Amino acid sequence: MTFAGLQVLVTGAGRDTGRQLALAFAARGAHVLSTARTLAAAEETSALIRSAGGTSTSAVLDLSDPASIAALEVDRVDVLVNSAARYLQETASPEEISDAIAGAGTGTVLLTERLLPLLRESERPDIVNLISAAGENGQHRSTAHAAFYAAKHAQAGYAEILSERVRPEGIRVISLFPPDFVQDGPRETGAELTAQSVIDCVLFAVGQPRDCFIRAFHFEQRAPQP
Repeated sequence: MTFAGLQVLVTGAGRDTGRQLALAFAARGAHVLSTARTLAAAEETSALIRSAGGTSTSAVLDLSDPASIAALEVDRVDVLVNSAARYLQETASPEEISDAIAGAGTGTVLLTERLLPLLRESERPDIVNLISAAGENGQHRSTAHAAFYAAKHAQAGYAEILSERVRPEGIRVISLFPPDFVQDGPRETGAELTAQSVIDCVLFAVGQPRDCFIRAFHFEQRAPQP
């Protein structure tokens, strides 16, 4: 699978799953715009990509701040990966709750809308949303704060209607609804879902020919019970 020639923008690329996604796309030939809330984190990811032989630029992007979204300098995008998200524990403060909903909800919408004109110019436009099982109707698998569910339902609702409206233009909107998962671990039956398995789903969906549109990944897997 190769993504040579594609320009991929990854949000939340400064750590964890976002960073792994940026590295994975770059390893398959894409030029990656690594974005994070701090330039240091974004540049660290870009440096890792370049040290592995890939190409990457970095930029500051705080999805909870509309001014930061408006200030982002980008002139081409083939694949937008909305992976930035703030997980909320039950003990989350009012400030953390406001930040999470603003970033995952409003921020995802504003960034996607800002980049739609560039995506329309691409021959292979994809929008990938790492949502969460918390964004599925009737699911209660995450132990996150209820506000995290609210943020993810906002993402899911936007992705659903956006997909219907841009699909005739050839833009695929691909959403993933994983349960809470771990960054590393055994990839075997009964184990918790790993970030690498989620990333493999993203790469698979984006790598499909244009006649194949995988709109969503829903995961049956549950974390082991104590």
